[in-house]
Amino acid sequence: MESVAVELASPQGELTILYLFMRADIVVKAVMAILVFMSIWSWAIAIEKALEYRKAHARAVRFENDFWSGAALDDLTKRYARDPREPFGRVLAAALRDWDGFSVAKSGGAEAGRELSKMEKGLGVLASIGSSAPFIGLFGTVWGIMNAFRAIATAENTSLAVVAPGIAEALFATALGLFAAIPAVIFFNALSSNLGKYAAKLEGFVDDLTALASRES
Repeated sequence: MESVAVELASPQGELTILYLFMRADIVVKAVMAILVFMSIWSWAIAIEKALEYRKAHARAVRFENDFWSGAALDDLTKRYARDPREPFGRVLAAALRDWDGFSVAKSGGAEAGRELSKMEKGLGVLASIGSSAPFIGLFGTVWGIMNAFRAIATAENTSLAVVAPGIAEALFATALGLFAAIPAVIFFNALSSNLGKYAAKLEGFVDDLTALASRES
């Protein structure tokens, strides 16, 4: 039985991340750079929003404890509504402008919506990164594979020394896309859930103020 010899020439350099980046053409390098930037951006947003939400929850707990401690509404107004620096205080200040059930529900609800919209800023970026990064990486992979096939056709050689670097370079773009997308999706889901809990507290506070104003009016 005649044996077929397979050429297994070693590549000119080790297939390190730096090697794969340096040998890529300008399009694949641009894709990789974009994906690295998107990954750093998503981590920066996630850390910033996590710290912001943690502080917001701590202030909300303190406010709710004061609100349900039996303190007079005037005392709460002096402490939180005169110079409001957090969402609960701004909602209270908005509700006190017209102290009746309908007006409190309207003005307090509107202010709560504005506060939540401010807190949502940045989450859309995470959602965009999570949904687009894999496709950007796939584009880099397709482009890299096209270049690899052109190199094979030019060299007229299908040894691993010719094939492996180009294929590895192409797949590295997809890996970077997943590296950027997966954390962004996890961050988006976790932060959205965290914000949803805060929104429930804030909207519940508006309902409490509405009921209180309706009883007193």
